Amino acid sequence: MSTERAWGGRFSGEMHELTRDYTAGEDRDLWEFDIAGSIAHAKMLGRQGIIPPDEAEQLVRGLEAVREDFRAGRVVWRPELEDIHTHVEALLREKVGDVAGKLHTARSRNDQVALLNRLLLRDRTDAIVAAIERLITVLVELGERHAADPMPGYTHLQRAQPVTLGHHLLAYASMLLRDRERFLDGRRRINVLPLGSGALAGSPYPLDRHFVARELGFDDVSWNSLDAVGDRDIFLEFLSACAICQVHLSRMAEEVVLWATAEFAFVKLPDAFSTGSSMMPQKRNPDVAELARARTGRAVGELVNLLTMLKALPLAYNRDFQEDKRAAKEAAAVLLATLEIFAAMYPELEFDTARMREAASGGFALATDVADYLVRKGMPFRKAHEVVGRLVVEAERRGCELNELPFEVYRQASELFEEDVLEITVDSAIAARDVPGGTAPRRVLETAQRIREALRATR
Repeated sequence: MSTERAWGGRFSGEMHELTRDYTAGEDRDLWEFDIAGSIAHAKMLGRQGIIPPDEAEQLVRGLEAVREDFRAGRVVWRPELEDIHTHVEALLREKVGDVAGKLHTARSRNDQVALLNRLLLRDRTDAIVAAIERLITVLVELGERHAADPMPGYTHLQRAQPVTLGHHLLAYASMLLRDRERFLDGRRRINVLPLGSGALAGSPYPLDRHFVARELGFDDVSWNSLDAVGDRDIFLEFLSACAICQVHLSRMAEEVVLWATAEFAFVKLPDAFSTGSSMMPQKRNPDVAELARARTGRAVGELVNLLTMLKALPLAYNRDFQEDKRAAKEAAAVLLATLEIFAAMYPELEFDTARMREAASGGFALATDVADYLVRKGMPFRKAHEVVGRLVVEAERRGCELNELPFEVYRQASELFEEDVLEITVDSAIAARDVPGGTAPRRVLETAQRIREALRATR
């Protein structure tokens, strides 16, 4: 029997290696967090007189030495020690001797794991927020640069009304801004200290939980020990935010795929962010965008995985919870990598603004503006919609755009038309949407500035 097991006294014989491997945790890379939590806990034990202060100091020095060993790459992983918690304690015993056994005073593996979870999620949240901010900044800069460059706006993937490329890009910046807010809001609930909850019922020792919270940068301590060790809301929120953000990125990716086709020809992919074909020499493939689109399933899948794991799970701690860290790390890895490569790729995309302008005037995209022309002359919109619909039918029959129809055709459709109806253009249509949030160039610049201010305000 291994004497290193935290629970070995109750058992006889060796654990089967299949059991050992099957139950192994996903925390070997989380030593920095585990040691930080243990240092804070050891300091508190000494301050409160739960253990002698000099022994607490030994523990802190020993833990700092163990941390240096990890940082220097001197630690060899031992599968029989199960997880990072036992590894740290075993390494600490090598540094300070039997006093290492006092580190676990007033602490359960359950609240120790809960602490590790929150430190992990806080770290990944901060990294994701920073990555989102970088991509938002890229999109805002591109949005400002292309604030007046027309392109078709789409509904049902059919040309609908002209917008500007800047307006389109800032739509994604707005989505990402909400993603950032979701992560920051979830961070408030992550940043609550669970240590001191014990296995499920709290602790009989005179703990100073608020001291430990301050040491580790937490805003508050948990209010219910059962809840602190027996729930994983913070993981569900984190995974939900990851899934939503990755879905937004998949929509961006899909448009890169579409726009890079010869059929759209709105963008040319940079060599550094595309691949070729082993057979067809002419190909330039949007593999980065395609993989970002595909990996969305991984982020969404981890959320479904954890929701399913938690369904009907009784209080308090269950070993099922071991799946939480793997899910969070996997989803975060997918999202962080996608945010990083998009922030690098988007400034390198070559937008064909002339082609976009040409497309913006096609497909009868100015039909609504012609209807609005009649409305301004006093015609009810429903009637104007009908009149312009007939004009579209006539233009289709002639194989031309609305502004290429002879004025006589307009006049026959309604006496309210004057020759200035032929002056409706892509630029006039865009300029007319001069309302907050609209696609008029000055409103696009206004939105870009508001997004910049929002980034500054909440940081």
